[in-house]
Amino acid sequence: MTQHIGIVAGSAEGAALCYRTICLEAAATMGEHNHPEITINSVPLAEHMRHIRANDWEALAETLAVSARKVAHAGADFAICPDNTYHGAFKSLIPRSPIPWLHIAGAVAEEAHRLGYVRLGILGTKYLMEGPVYPEALEAFRIETTIPNVADREKINGIIFNELVNGVFPEASRLYFNEVAGKLKAIGCDAVVLGCTEIPLIVRPDDTPLPTLDSTRLLARAALRRALE
Repeated sequence: MTQHIGIVAGSAEGAALCYRTICLEAAATMGEHNHPEITINSVPLAEHMRHIRANDWEALAETLAVSARKVAHAGADFAICPDNTYHGAFKSLIPRSPIPWLHIAGAVAEEAHRLGYVRLGILGTKYLMEGPVYPEALEAFRIETTIPNVADREKINGIIFNELVNGVFPEASRLYFNEVAGKLKAIGCDAVVLGCTEIPLIVRPDDTPLPTLDSTRLLARAALRRALE
């Protein structure tokens, strides 16, 4: 018996990548065409963003808790959220949830520690880059964090919300992410966190100035391991 995974979706692109990763990579362990049972609840991104833009993390936590109750009612044993920014609400969410959660930054932190990284550049929405999600998760491993400058943070945020979440992946934006990664390398980062679940869809690890930590796929793999325990 495998555990039933609940996915609380953020953007369609990020949730789809997480879902596909679980399903496709499960076959190596479970056999052809096989994967753990998965239930997805997808509240419109607009509803989540309304709370984030208002800096109302308690309201976001309750919205996520409603989704958690729905996937739990469908039989999910634990939940994941393939949206880094939403993890800013997790301290308020966890006590309200009927089932446990895996933390996306926790999955990234464990992989960064395993690989021996000591200073990570963080890419994501401006809310994520300027918030505590990754500094808190990485502190336990004594891994430092650095974020892009203000102008780069604003441009990255615009690319995410105007392009990536809408399934638009221009070459100019891909090259811009490489440029920012190069700046982070120049100030001492030894890897970069793709801390928005859509960034892995545009960044190519083999063409990036720094090693990349793909938060979406790392969360999916952590969920798969948990489901198979």
